[in-house]
Amino acid sequence: MITRKVLILGAGSAGLMAAITLKRRVPHLEVTVVRSPDIGVIGVGEGTTPSFPRHFFEYLKLKPKQFYEVAEPTWKLGIQFLWGPRPKFHFTFALELEQRLPELQRNHGFYYFNEDRDWAGPVSAFMAHDRAFPRKPDGTPLFHKSHAFHVENKKLVQWLEGLCRVHEIAFIDATVTAERGDAGIAALITETGQRLEADLYVDASGFRSELLGRVLKEPFNGYADALFCDRAIIGGWPRTTEPIKPYTVAETMDAGWCWQIEHENWINRGYVYASAFCTDDAARDEFLRANPKVANEPRVVKFRSGRYARNWVGNVVGIGNSVGFVEPLEATALQIICVQTSTLADALLDSLQEPTPTLKTLYNHFNAQAWDDIRDFLAIHYRFNTRRDTPFWQACLHDTQLHGAQALVDFYLENGPSIVAGAQLLHPSNSFGMDGYLTLLTGQKVDHGKRYQPKPAEDKFWKERCTRWESDAQRGLDVKQCLASVRQSGIQWA
Repeated sequence: MITRKVLILGAGSAGLMAAITLKRRVPHLEVTVVRSPDIGVIGVGEGTTPSFPRHFFEYLKLKPKQFYEVAEPTWKLGIQFLWGPRPKFHFTFALELEQRLPELQRNHGFYYFNEDRDWAGPVSAFMAHDRAFPRKPDGTPLFHKSHAFHVENKKLVQWLEGLCRVHEIAFIDATVTAERGDAGIAALITETGQRLEADLYVDASGFRSELLGRVLKEPFNGYADALFCDRAIIGGWPRTTEPIKPYTVAETMDAGWCWQIEHENWINRGYVYASAFCTDDAARDEFLRANPKVANEPRVVKFRSGRYARNWVGNVVGIGNSVGFVEPLEATALQIICVQTSTLADALLDSLQEPTPTLKTLYNHFNAQAWDDIRDFLAIHYRFNTRRDTPFWQACLHDTQLHGAQALVDFYLENGPSIVAGAQLLHPSNSFGMDGYLTLLTGQKVDHGKRYQPKPAEDKFWKERCTRWESDAQRGLDVKQCLASVRQSGIQWA
């Protein structure tokens, strides 16, 4: 069947991103979003990865000006981890530990492992000194692509809804029930009895998974043996004199970890924890002790980490939380929506809107692997964190299953932060790359069998280069200065 008409159930970020991506890439599709009051929105501050700007400003070729004006994001260079034996370490969106300068015998990971310095390249040096971007001779920011954004969910949805209007995407406000058919879903029926029919149904109903899970009964593959956390308690406070950090903070807690997401006028905090090790009341008390400025009543969000066996079943494609979820430790929620929506749009384009069984099989395999890759990467965060000695962290140390990351970890334990095996041990769809794995392993001081002692000349060069990165960072602009510069001068953001 040729796909001419698409119905999207859900008007959160997943549904709106799917609508815009499909309409932008396949303009003659008829795309309608069903906005149901039964489908809730989590509505917390969003952290993104570079996949987000690449998706919207390169893949979809949208102009960034309206995004900056409506969504009012701040910049994110990566994640600062208060995690493991170091006081802190930085996960950046730049490739730093894989790099090898001509004056050095090994890549940066070997030199970084030997010391307690919390930067190993220019971007991590900027993060370590709370700077966002270099300063150009005229005093304005020198933007680069090794960044993502922090954005408030309400403002993100406002921007996405505006894009939908520009692209003439229709909205229907209704509570609906699904009618099964031979192909999967025959129609969505509104409370007034109206039948909404389409060639393709996109399930963007969030954790509810109305079509894929509830109606089609697709099997669910849980990640509980690798990721123990299943709840988050969320709060925040208005910013006063606190500096706007150019990164997300991930800080170890007794039964999980706490995020801090930076908005211009609001600080968003959340405690992700495992209910098997901590009651909701105990989590709330610990959260408030660590964050006495919280101004609103903290709320609890329950979730399960895992994915449905298939994303695409019959004439239904799941997008976002409706098909899977992993806890927000690496801010992958919007990233995976970008992957899902772009591969769906490309699948429709390449099949002339008549997707074949082999294409659907490939789509399912690719997107399932993307979920599993995230699970495997997050498992390393837990398996090797030695920052706290509590029942939760002891269980993480002894019981966390590494699954697909096991071979890479085994290689690292024997060979250290070598990069020679990355292409063989990582799936091509892996978004973290060897640099990401090396950051987590060396950042947590996971010992290995190939300690490298640089020669005096090498050691001197490495320390001088680190000092130069530090000096460059100290001359850089912080987030508040970058915002002021952009607004005063009228230059466009990166």
